[in-house]
Amino acid sequence: MTGVDLQRRVGAPYPKVPALTAMFWAVKLLTTGLGESASDYMAAGGHWILLILTVIAFAATLVWQFRSPRYRAIPYWTAILGVGVVGTIAADVVSYVVGVPLPIVVAGYAAATAAVLALWYRSEGTLSVHSITTRRRERFYWTTVMCSFALGTATGDFTAGTLGLGFVGSIALFGIAIVIPWILHRRGRLHPVTAFWSAYVLTRPLGASVADWLLKPLHDQGEGGGGIGLGAGTVTVGGLVLFVLLVAYLAVKRPDVQEDTGDVDARPVDAAVETAAD
Repeated sequence: MTGVDLQRRVGAPYPKVPALTAMFWAVKLLTTGLGESASDYMAAGGHWILLILTVIAFAATLVWQFRSPRYRAIPYWTAILGVGVVGTIAADVVSYVVGVPLPIVVAGYAAATAAVLALWYRSEGTLSVHSITTRRRERFYWTTVMCSFALGTATGDFTAGTLGLGFVGSIALFGIAIVIPWILHRRGRLHPVTAFWSAYVLTRPLGASVADWLLKPLHDQGEGGGGIGLGAGTVTVGGLVLFVLLVAYLAVKRPDVQEDTGDVDARPVDAAVETAAD
């Protein structure tokens, strides 16, 4: 009997995150763009009540996700979408409301993300998303996700505005950057966990840059280059429709459900599991 088999018999929980399929990255990129367009729509239109309700809804979906015994598409991806909105707001408040320069904001969120990952590894001995089977690891995971969204938001604003790359330039930059971890991993030069988190952080500025390009006015040069002017409302509604369709597919077909932990916990739940794994 394998360690994973015995782990199931002693009642160890199932993974709380989806398998890393192409659909995972597609929906993840969609949520990053939706987070950008939705937060822009609410902030620019003064829809503060809707913004407050969104934050409350995010908290509720996160509680739903934590209470779920295993990964389920609807609570997980709804919570990720909520992180996209709240993470965008967190970064924008610091840089545009408080007035902290973007390079400092980027450095601050990068330090926060690195600190959470370091604490997570020190506590659990692994950063693998296949090992998100305990409440403590799940807390580390969602804290990292929140920090990475805020970091990605600030980074995208920094490249588009401060560096003057504009939206198209930022899309090209992050589009190239996001495939580098995958290439290095495929060639055996980058650990899979490092490759995952590197690409994960980069999905945020890539998706946000695409959303900004779609929604910003054509002649808006405020961030180094204009968009195509679809408007935040149109982009948000279109993105939400696509999001609902994709998540509904995942919920019904379940192609991304992990049936085992993949990477067995670095610190087994009890001595019996540890012995069997050996």
